[in-house]
Amino acid sequence: MLESLERGTPQSRRQQDLYSEMVTSLIIAESQHEAVEEQYFWPAVRRALPEGDELADTAIDQEDRAKVLLQELEQQPVGSDYFQALLTQFISAARAHITFEQDEVWPRFAAAQTPQELERLGQKMAAAKKLAPTRPHPDTPSDPAALKTAGLVAAAADKVRDMVRGRSRLNPPDPPAP
Repeated sequence: MLESLERGTPQSRRQQDLYSEMVTSLIIAESQHEAVEEQYFWPAVRRALPEGDELADTAIDQEDRAKVLLQELEQQPVGSDYFQALLTQFISAARAHITFEQDEVWPRFAAAQTPQELERLGQKMAAAKKLAPTRPHPDTPSDPAALKTAGLVAAAADKVRDMVRGRSRLNPPDPPAP
């Protein structure tokens, strides 16, 4: 999605509509992904690694900044200069976050876990995605307990709003099971 969105705002009305839908899908996917990571992955990193608190804190700071960008992006008209500036900022931040997770966190975490522990964590995260918010909520604390309580309320409200506004059709599908 990031690569497609980096190509810029399309010119035709139909292309702009598809572009807008892709941005909405990105917001939904990122909102769900970050909520699930904050509920399950980052607490597991904290427990598994001596430097886990530092790694998790860095990642959550990145995610919190991304939520603010996504919320602001969602409120802007697609194609406006401010929209494009926010999207560019978000894509840059997302790429930095992905690099941090893949290069700094994941190799250490995977080495500290058994395949069974990784599988259990993956199953919990996949199940939690179905209950996760579909919109960014930067004012909700990024701690697991808050996300498992206030986050569920926010997610329920998001899903009702999505259904009423037809936005739920833009929820990206789950990846196929390995």
